[in-house]
Amino acid sequence: MNSANSSSGPWWRDLTPYHWFIFSMASLAWLFDCLDQQLFILARNFAMESLLPPGMNPGTYGTYATAIFVAGWATGGLIFGAMGDRIGRAKTLTLTVLMYSVFTGLSALSKGWVDFAIYRFITGLGVGGVFGLAVALIADGLPDRSRPGALGTLQALSAVGNITAGLISMWVGGLVATKAIQPDWSWKIMFLIGALPAFLCVFLQMRLKEPEKWVKAREAGRVAGVKFGSYASLFGDARWRGPAIFGMILSVAGVIGLWGIGFFAPELVGPVIERSLREQNLPVAEIAGAKARWIGINSIVQNLGAFVGMLAMTKLAQRIGRKPAFAIAFVLALVATVGFFQLFNGKGDIWMSAVMGGCQLALFAGFAIYLPELFPIRLRSTGTSFCYNVGRFVAAFGILQTASIKAWASAGATTPEAKIDAFRNAATYMSVIFLLGLVALFFLPETKGRPLPED
Repeated sequence: MNSANSSSGPWWRDLTPYHWFIFSMASLAWLFDCLDQQLFILARNFAMESLLPPGMNPGTYGTYATAIFVAGWATGGLIFGAMGDRIGRAKTLTLTVLMYSVFTGLSALSKGWVDFAIYRFITGLGVGGVFGLAVALIADGLPDRSRPGALGTLQALSAVGNITAGLISMWVGGLVATKAIQPDWSWKIMFLIGALPAFLCVFLQMRLKEPEKWVKAREAGRVAGVKFGSYASLFGDARWRGPAIFGMILSVAGVIGLWGIGFFAPELVGPVIERSLREQNLPVAEIAGAKARWIGINSIVQNLGAFVGMLAMTKLAQRIGRKPAFAIAFVLALVATVGFFQLFNGKGDIWMSAVMGGCQLALFAGFAIYLPELFPIRLRSTGTSFCYNVGRFVAAFGILQTASIKAWASAGATTPEAKIDAFRNAATYMSVIFLLGLVALFFLPETKGRPLPED
């Protein structure tokens, strides 16, 4: 009988103290990674308004900065995913956490758009490596029975990082509202706070060891001349080539849906909330701080929904299978995203953010569980990172396309209301990307109840 099904009870029941340490370190690395991502999303427009000279559109350059960040993410995923299989998951994870922490902090020192974009690209390199490494570390370091639940929970905990970013945004917004700081300092403070996870590296280096399963396989591979972390091996063998290609397409649908659409929710929420604040005759001097607080509230609500959605996806994938769970999640993500961007119209509709966040981020719990089940140990970090991150090159293009569609849709729009409607339509058009995930499912295997593949 498969060891993954040989006992019952909560997934954490069989964990030793060191298993808990592995899970905690991997989860914190990913949680802080997501904190940095979300801080960038929340601070993006404020940074652009501060760094750009008059006459340059902050929204447009914020979109460019996001695309550059996501492209760095994809590049880092390719590089560090392979390194994780070659030199070890723990060593490489330490490097990536240090990289994204340091360059998030340096982003606060930017003097213009160009150096800001450079810092964001390098931050993206570090951010991109973490997911595949953290997932492979848990997949190889924890008991088989505990793996799906632990991986789904790791992804759900990413929402804690996102919620923390929202709380930071609200706090900083409060400082601006009370004139404790100038508005130009708000984004700098947020990025400096994002540098704090560098301290996590100390704990990673002190106690975290490479999974015994990987150490033995790596030593046997050296003797037999088997390549670890090789893209030639990934695509040279039909057993892994198909899962790599269609796993990447599956991830593309979720990544573009989140980064090309869902994480641009502040672009809609901000103007709609600002309009409502002006209608309440709030003093002009207080609008910026109040707007920042409400954007933070929206982020928190969105990620509370995401936390619930990811835990629900974890349960669903274990109960009915990976592919049926994905099919349900993609349909719900499409419906929820279109509903949010068409119907959100004020503070009373904030609950829609929870629904959209739950449906969109549920997919990512599925990726955490499913992707490492497609590849052998010598390619587990490589394959998982390839699927999860290469799609971000496409997502970066998709982000630019969202801006292009928005510009096309808003051509001739002369009022703030018309521009809001144009953005609603652009996001709605882009939402069809979720249907691509349904297509990819036809070409991928069901892995529920099966042991991890090996050569």
